[in-house]
Amino acid sequence: MAYDVIIIGSGPGGYVCAIRCAQLGLKTACVEGRDTLGGTCLNVGCIPSKALLHATHMLHEAEHNFAAMGLKGKSPTVDWPQMQKYKDDVVAQNTKGIEFLFKKNKIDWIKGWATIPGPGKVKVGDTLHEAKTIVIATGSQVASLPGVEVDEKTVVSSTGALKLGKIPKTLTVIGAGVIGLEMGSVYARLGVEVTVIEYLDAITPGMDGEVQKSFKRLLEKQGMKFIMGAAVQGVTTAKSRAKTTYKLRKDDSTHEIDSDIVLLATGRVPYTDGLGLESLNIATSKRGQIETDSHWATNIPSIYAIGDAIAGPMLAHKAEDEGMAVAEVIAGKHGHVNYGVIPGVIYTHPEVANVGVTEEQLKEAGHAYKVGKFSFMGNGRAKANFAGDGFVKLLADKTTDRILGAHIIGPMAGDLIHEICVAMEFGASAQDLALTCHAHPTYSEAVREAALACGDGAIHS
Repeated sequence: MAYDVIIIGSGPGGYVCAIRCAQLGLKTACVEGRDTLGGTCLNVGCIPSKALLHATHMLHEAEHNFAAMGLKGKSPTVDWPQMQKYKDDVVAQNTKGIEFLFKKNKIDWIKGWATIPGPGKVKVGDTLHEAKTIVIATGSQVASLPGVEVDEKTVVSSTGALKLGKIPKTLTVIGAGVIGLEMGSVYARLGVEVTVIEYLDAITPGMDGEVQKSFKRLLEKQGMKFIMGAAVQGVTTAKSRAKTTYKLRKDDSTHEIDSDIVLLATGRVPYTDGLGLESLNIATSKRGQIETDSHWATNIPSIYAIGDAIAGPMLAHKAEDEGMAVAEVIAGKHGHVNYGVIPGVIYTHPEVANVGVTEEQLKEAGHAYKVGKFSFMGNGRAKANFAGDGFVKLLADKTTDRILGAHIIGPMAGDLIHEICVAMEFGASAQDLALTCHAHPTYSEAVREAALACGDGAIHS
């Protein structure tokens, strides 16, 4: 069968692209080799990890804050199989939801793994499909590390960490990025002794320096241990135990740490295996990312690429934006993604969120700026909810007052950041935020106070 568009991959980028293409009147198919739609994000990434983060946060609240609110009684015990079932139910609801949307929008799901024999041709199994346009949305896979072999039993990736057979006593996390800290938080709340080994001297590389320091301090307060500036040399396993060997960069000394489980969380790389990019001569970078122009087109006419398979932050919402934009381009319209206003969120407790540039980047560029900060300890709602840790930090141009970036560590940071995203999309100033009425008592008042601090000063600090 001939299609207007065939999208390879049904993750956030692929399925959103497929739906938008169908909405724009294009005959659309989506190739997916998994048994369920949704890609890594819905099946073994964003959604299941957030379910476990929510469940364990509820446990933390019961153990630490219920009594202070007059909620007496024993703290809940953990039924790990039931928690796993809850997580799996959440995943199933979401993946079935996409299946429904495909049927609603008359999108064909071609089940299997795709190769691209040539422009306009997609082969799945023994069947050759034709399309005027092909979109590669194959996502990413776990990055490997020399000397560390993932078996998804003792040495696990984020996929294995989501479905351990039992709760371990000790966990070593290699990498202090988003995935490592989120999964480390889940198990720390379950009473696991969690140690994070990071090659660099700060956690969450690339994040605002003040947030990095505050975030690490709060995670340590929650029981997580950190070994910084350490290069992992390898992991050996014996009798369902793992020994991680690492070398400290400051003095080249070698050390070992034993644990029940090791989580490899050193990032992700594009997943394009088996597509046939080499035979097509599709250009890729040294990191394996498919190279595209400003309209997401590869160097081969009629073949596009989006999401984790190309350059840019490996975020589901970035892929979704690109999926919608490339659909618009294919339909002859104008697709747009503002890469300067893509938020990032870490769903620990407190949450961490950012958008735009960091203070370090502004200093390096010699850009004159001002900072407005406000602590959640000055926010009435946060104090009432035992959520006073953290702050909102707003960066604005010193002359024009235009908002350049924001960094939040605190309650609901992942939701609060979007007020600032909208403001930045419209080129707003800090004063615009400061003059906007915010409901009381809400966490959002901390954003307004930070905006006020860019001017004459916050009210409640």
